[in-house]
Amino acid sequence: MPFSSPLADVEIPEVSVPQLVIGPAAARGDHPALIDGRTGQTLTYAQLAHMVDRLAAGLAEAGLRPGDVLALFSPNTLLYPVVFHAALAAGATVTTVNALATEKDLTTQLSDSGAKLLVTVSPFLDRAMAAAAHVQEILVCDTAEGHRSVQELMATTAPAPAVVLDPATALAVLPYSSGTTGVAKGVMLTHRNLVANIAQTQQVVKYDPADRVLAVLPFFHIYGLTVLMNMALSKGATLVVLPRFDLVEFLTAMADQKVSRAFVAPPIVLALAKHPLVDQYDLSALQVVFSGAAPLDGDLAQACAARLGCLVQQGYGMTELSPVSHAQSHGDTRVKPGTVGPLIPNTLARVVDVATGDDLGVGEPGELWIKGPQVMQGYLGRREDTDATVDADGWLHTGDVGLVDADGDWFIVDRVKELIKYKGYQVPPAELEAVLLGHPQIADAAVVAGHDADGEEIPHAFVAAAPGAFLTAQDVKDYVAERVAPYKRVRAVTFVDAIPKSASGKILRKDLRAQL
Repeated sequence: MPFSSPLADVEIPEVSVPQLVIGPAAARGDHPALIDGRTGQTLTYAQLAHMVDRLAAGLAEAGLRPGDVLALFSPNTLLYPVVFHAALAAGATVTTVNALATEKDLTTQLSDSGAKLLVTVSPFLDRAMAAAAHVQEILVCDTAEGHRSVQELMATTAPAPAVVLDPATALAVLPYSSGTTGVAKGVMLTHRNLVANIAQTQQVVKYDPADRVLAVLPFFHIYGLTVLMNMALSKGATLVVLPRFDLVEFLTAMADQKVSRAFVAPPIVLALAKHPLVDQYDLSALQVVFSGAAPLDGDLAQACAARLGCLVQQGYGMTELSPVSHAQSHGDTRVKPGTVGPLIPNTLARVVDVATGDDLGVGEPGELWIKGPQVMQGYLGRREDTDATVDADGWLHTGDVGLVDADGDWFIVDRVKELIKYKGYQVPPAELEAVLLGHPQIADAAVVAGHDADGEEIPHAFVAAAPGAFLTAQDVKDYVAERVAPYKRVRAVTFVDAIPKSASGKILRKDLRAQL
């Protein structure tokens, strides 16, 4: 029998994402919407609304039409939400690109998504220009010789396009996710998917206009896009934006801007709990640290809460869920280490025995299946992968093992899927294995999730060297590092005589994990 949320269902507005998020902005006037955490530069809500309107007109003049795809390849900046919402207001779909993407990663995503325009920043132009052979134009958010800037497009006096779309079918965003297995795939999320998840999640992760929210989690990641950027702006909170995590910049911005809420991944919780620098900053305004993107250890959460004197909470989701399905309620002071909280409204869950397919009950761990309006439409151009993830009855098979207790609180306890979560980033073992097998001195290889000294997941390679080869662990790490994005690098290497495999040739990863 499916489990339901303890919270009442909410009505899902029949609007587009910009209508929900940017629609109320102009009326908020001079209230700060976004603050640059490094420089203090501020965009008010009135400015945000005006810039989205003008850029939507400029993008339409540049040839962006309803149904087209715009690729956004940028770190967090004040202009990121402007570009995102302007493209959507013009009727286009935005494919968000990881700021750490290699030229190969970017080429693949631009080609697969069919992107017409690419918006980036000048430091990324080397990768962008090398990858964007089929893109109509590359625009920049700053300035670069030979490229138009988004500010130039905003100078148009043309009217903003009057786009009519069906929120239930029009694709809003196309992030790329490895899903439960394999290579990255375009996750088709409609306006209704995102609007629904904002409406659902706001019942537990509640923002207030008085909130100052640190935005260091990348907006290109669905967690940063929905829970930070869109949810906070829809409720009039102020986002303090940082382009990447640097502990000193992070702590300085928190103290200077009197940040009340920080949304982070577990490695940042670890730094807040243990790094000596934290004691040098006044973080007394901080009320909640909310962790997502990867499981947060209960003991670590408690250590961080005790040190900072604030709540440390977490939630659960995945790109294919827009992304939230579970979250601890804002202000809930119950101390239950390790829980990701209850199901959010309008969401059903099943716990399924992986071996038998039978439904399990309270306290019994099994694969977590989710059903609700936040479930993706599917993977772009990949019907087989879609059918393997979302069944005919609409249940999304997460690949994660979870259980629910008698209070309705959920725990993620294991992973059916092979995907490695390194600092919140998805690392497909198959991709690293393919790279390793390209080395002339490697006969066979497998990659599993290992752990570093802090207990965080890392890609751990098992390597069977070719006869007569002389390889060191550092040789293997360097070889991979030259060919993949930084977060995909192999962090540990074990040499073995042979990679254990089943009769069908499948790598026996459990046997390798037993050696760690």
